[in-house]
Amino acid sequence: MITVPAGRRIYGIQLPVQSQSTYYAAEWERLAGVDEIAAMAKACDENGYAYIGVCDHVALPEPSAATMGTQWVDPISTLGWLAGVTSRVGLLTHVYVLPYRHPLVAAKQFATLDYVSKGRAICGLGAGHVQREFEVLGVDFHRRGKAMDDGIPLLARALENEWVDGLGAKPRPVQSPRPPIWVAGSSPSAIARAARLGDGWLPQGPSNQDMVDSLLAQRTAAGRDGDFMVGHITPFIYVGTPGWDVGEGVITGSAQEISEKLLAGTAKGVNQLQVRFKSRSCAEQCDQLVAFARDVAPLVTII
Repeated sequence: MITVPAGRRIYGIQLPVQSQSTYYAAEWERLAGVDEIAAMAKACDENGYAYIGVCDHVALPEPSAATMGTQWVDPISTLGWLAGVTSRVGLLTHVYVLPYRHPLVAAKQFATLDYVSKGRAICGLGAGHVQREFEVLGVDFHRRGKAMDDGIPLLARALENEWVDGLGAKPRPVQSPRPPIWVAGSSPSAIARAARLGDGWLPQGPSNQDMVDSLLAQRTAAGRDGDFMVGHITPFIYVGTPGWDVGEGVITGSAQEISEKLLAGTAKGVNQLQVRFKSRSCAEQCDQLVAFARDVAPLVTII
C-alpha cells in the first residue's frame, strides 16, 4: 500500500485543465486539452511528485456552473489514460464521490486502475456537495454521509478480497492489501470519518492545527495506529520573482523564502502537501513544477 514514509513529507498536485472552476483555473487552461494534461503529468512523474489528482463531477446545474464551470473530466478514465503516459507517480481521485456509485462498482474501477497502473491507485473519496447533482442521479443528498460510512468498509473489503458475500471479482489490485483510502472533507463529520475509516485525510482546502489535532485524537480514541496521511493544501506558489502580477496571497521568492512561508502555514502533524502554482501557460506551469521539485521540495519534505 502507498504510504508516507516516517519522518518524511510528500507533495502532490491536483492537475490543472482537468477541472476548470473559476475559483482557481488560469486563463490559459480554457484553451488547453489532453496534450497539456499529459505534459504536466509527465513533469510530475519525472520530478518526484507523490501523486497527480483528478476531480469528480457528473453534471452541474446552471447556477453552480456559473462559478464551477462544466469542465470536469471523469477521474477513473482520465487516470487510467495517465497511467499509460507515466510510470511512477501515484494516481489520486481528489475526490471521487462515492455516494454516486455502488461500492462494488467503485471497487471494480479502483482495482482496475491499480492493475493497469501496476500499483499506483489512491482512492480519494468524498461525500459530494451539489444537491441538484445528487437529485438528477437519483441519490439521496441528505444520506450522503451514511452512504460514505456504509460504503467505505464495503469498498475496502472488495479491494482486499476476490470474494465478498459470494461474489468474486478480478482483476485484483497490485497493492497489498489494497490501494490506500484517503477520506476527504474539512467538516467535523468528514474529519471523524477519516479518523475512523481512512488511511489518510484530504482536507478540502488548507488544514489548520485544530483540524489536525482533532483528527489525530479521534484516531487514537478509535484505537487506530500505524501509517496515516495528513494533508494540507498550500496557497498558490510562484518559484522565483515573477515579472507579472500573480495576484494577492501567492507565495513567491527564493526556495528558502518559499519553504519558510510554507512551513509556517503548515500544521504540526501534516505529512502531505498539495501544492498549486500560478502560471500563464502549460510551459510555465511545467517549469514551476520542476523548479519546486528541484529547489523547494528538499527543504519541506523532511519532518
